[in-house]
Amino acid sequence: MPTSARVESLSDSGLATIPKEYVRPESERDNLGDAFDEATKLDSAGPQVPVVDLAGFDSTDEKERAKCVEALRKAAEDWGVMHIVNHGIAKEVIEKVREVGKAFFDLPVGEKEKYANDQESGDIQGYGSKLANNECGQLEWQDYFFHLIFPEEKTNLALWPKQPAEYTEVTKEFAKQLRVVATKMLSMLSLGLGLESGKLEKELGGMEELLMQMKINYYPKCPQPELALGVEAHTDVSSLTFLLTNMVPGLQLYYGDKWVIAECVPDSLLVHIGDTLEILSNGSYRSILHRSLVNKDRVRISWAVFCEPPKETIVLQPLPELVSEAAPAKFPPRTFKQHIQHKLFKKTEEELALPK
Repeated sequence: MPTSARVESLSDSGLATIPKEYVRPESERDNLGDAFDEATKLDSAGPQVPVVDLAGFDSTDEKERAKCVEALRKAAEDWGVMHIVNHGIAKEVIEKVREVGKAFFDLPVGEKEKYANDQESGDIQGYGSKLANNECGQLEWQDYFFHLIFPEEKTNLALWPKQPAEYTEVTKEFAKQLRVVATKMLSMLSLGLGLESGKLEKELGGMEELLMQMKINYYPKCPQPELALGVEAHTDVSSLTFLLTNMVPGLQLYYGDKWVIAECVPDSLLVHIGDTLEILSNGSYRSILHRSLVNKDRVRISWAVFCEPPKETIVLQPLPELVSEAAPAKFPPRTFKQHIQHKLFKKTEEELALPK
């Protein structure tokens, strides 16, 4: 992709109106506006993304542990997204992640191009901008850097940024600490379904097979935020998605039949329940529709880490323990790869050659 096509270059050019391929259709403009304007409209009496304090799960008091599991279960069922605090990742590690990610995107566009990916060939790791893959052909107002960060032995460090120099060391440490949080979350979510604590993680491939892919989203300033989206409305295909930001608002969730912007909560990670957990839980846990707004005044950066099962070795379907005559299976069996093909490329059941 030529440098001129990067959204950062468009933003830096001083244009007053955005190119037509970034303009969303009228049908998508409900509550679409400057992220800061939308954040100021937050009604303290209105719906707010729940905050779950994970400290209770580490307690020796069984009642405290049960209370924590119940708070997470409720958030996963009602919202499918929550802020988690006291998650266990060192504050200095989080700050370093923010620093090295920003430092990479502060490099000249030409320098970042050395890491450009080739989406058309299926090589999605690296530096990129969203190609049109929707029916209307609109583009998203973002550039990004995408790469596998865990398990370490499956990563390709040759694709990771060499600048800043500490990028690799910092990202490895973040991945290691975040993987512990993923296990804790899956344990709590298993217990919330009345299952053994290790059930969900085992179903998703365990420590060896569950992958963590990180996408650093870079949303430049936008002169017409009421017309553009940083990321269009979608649910995550992952099992869990962890989100860290530079504390600039932008995430919007479709809750209660309307778009609600998420607050920026200090020292928290925001966690999405993804499609694969919705499938395994037979719909008890919710994969919520969400999108990203942009704004006129500040660059927004977010670090999304997608926890994904292996693409072909596991069949995803509602767990037998959660299926009954009263609660029949809501989802057909599919591998993760088949789920992606069905969702993104509208493949039919017949085309997917579903497992029996």
